[in-house]
Amino acid sequence: MALIQGDIRSVLSGKKTKAVPLWELEFHLWEEFAGRPVPFGKAFTDLPDSNREKALMDSAEAILEVSDKLHFSAVTIPGGYWETSPGQPAFYWLPDRSRLRLAERLAASKPPQLLLVANVCGVLSMPDSPRFMEFCTRLLEDPDSVQAEAEEVLARGIEDASKLVDVGVEAVCSPSDIADNRGPFFNPEQMDRFILPCLRRWAAAVRDLGAFPILHTDGNVNSYLDAIAESGVSALQAVDPLAGMDIKKAQEKVGGRIALAGNVDCGLLVSGRPETVFAAAKSLLLSCKSGGKLILGASNAVQRHVPIANYLALTEAWEQYGRIE
Repeated sequence: MALIQGDIRSVLSGKKTKAVPLWELEFHLWEEFAGRPVPFGKAFTDLPDSNREKALMDSAEAILEVSDKLHFSAVTIPGGYWETSPGQPAFYWLPDRSRLRLAERLAASKPPQLLLVANVCGVLSMPDSPRFMEFCTRLLEDPDSVQAEAEEVLARGIEDASKLVDVGVEAVCSPSDIADNRGPFFNPEQMDRFILPCLRRWAAAVRDLGAFPILHTDGNVNSYLDAIAESGVSALQAVDPLAGMDIKKAQEKVGGRIALAGNVDCGLLVSGRPETVFAAAKSLLLSCKSGGKLILGASNAVQRHVPIANYLALTEAWEQYGRIE
């Protein structure tokens, strides 16, 4: 039976499609699958300025080649600079101008069915380790400063989203962790003040730009699935299995109001065997695809230490069980 590419625009718009779309929040294996250098982060910034434009052209070509091979319905461009820990830059990023330039090149040469996604933080997240205590203190003693920070994140996120949409990005995802494995980090009063109003404004602003708004969050957000589904976002990404999120139950709770993206366990992709990855993806597809508005992918970024054989097991499961009709 011939493969049918999943139509992610239809899923994000609430329409029917003949196959489950495949999309990753971040995919770090372009170089491994392309079999040639695809520089991001420090590998890119270490290049002489005169070589960077050609590197972007080559990277765009490799991304499109691998996306076709793996049946991706959407691809997320590299993010802006951020650090995984103090002094340790993340892998999948580009300087702002180069990021826009890569998006522009991809938009100009991609097949029509491939959707371009960019991660732009528009909603306040849990604090990272270096500022955890300071932020928690402000939550209790100076909530107005937290409100101001939330407004700054929202305004900057909308501004960045506008620039990306102008060069061809069609979906904008706010990677905003608002929970851990125990549940939401923010208490109900804080969620109602700092998070949910900004999420609704973020979603409305991205829609006004003509793009699909998506929220990514790790952690257990079962208690806020209704609020997220009513916020105006097109999809929720992660549906974190390590935090006890059951995607089938989440699908039943949101009732088709938004798409759910994920949720093959990232740890399984890194340390499991191909047959266990295949079984997990197969089980997810068979249990959830008939419910509609499902986007298959890992629960978080597909990191560079994911074995190629493991990721191919995920795509093989999609090839065999991703059809809806």
